[in-house]
Amino acid sequence: MSKLYFKYGAMASSKTANALMTRFNYEEKGNRVWLIKPDLDNRDDYVDENGVKVTVVKSRIGLSAVADVVARDENILERFNRIRESAPIGAIICDECQFLTAAQVDQMKYIAEFLDTPVLCFGLRSDFQTKLFEGSMRLFEIADSITEIKSVCKCGKKAIVNARIDGEGKIIVEGAQIEIGGNDKYESMCWGCWQQRIKEQSK
Repeated sequence: MSKLYFKYGAMASSKTANALMTRFNYEEKGNRVWLIKPDLDNRDDYVDENGVKVTVVKSRIGLSAVADVVARDENILERFNRIRESAPIGAIICDECQFLTAAQVDQMKYIAEFLDTPVLCFGLRSDFQTKLFEGSMRLFEIADSITEIKSVCKCGKKAIVNARIDGEGKIIVEGAQIEIGGNDKYESMCWGCWQQRIKEQSK
């Protein structure tokens, strides 16, 4: 019986690198992998010489692969059924899964449970205010396997906060939940360092 997996971590914990290495392992064994990414994260996408937008999954260490983009209103189950008509799909790998809707997570659970296809989701647990994203929340509720991909704060403790920072390096504590960015906008920290920096900048 296939499972729905949720592998989460703070930013810079090598989630995307793990996703791409997992894809390589499946494909090396002859399995076709459907690599997907929600459309909210488009920072590494580009337009090719023919004017076609290309969706890319890219890690900080340089690994990358072309992926299929998933819109927020799209039914993943229906699209999966269409794609596998041409050839069997051995696994689904989703990067940035925190941006999925709860309904899309339910659809992937159905694929794992009833269509016997493993679904591996990689993403963040919480936002810059330490609140769960919709996709992450639903994965915590129904995933068959939940694994933390650990990373460290500058102080050496485990990083659990995705702190949003401004151009001067100050912690941002208010704003929209979703703001796409990398090291220029976010820093992973332990809870203590996050709270201490907020306290210091408020003096």
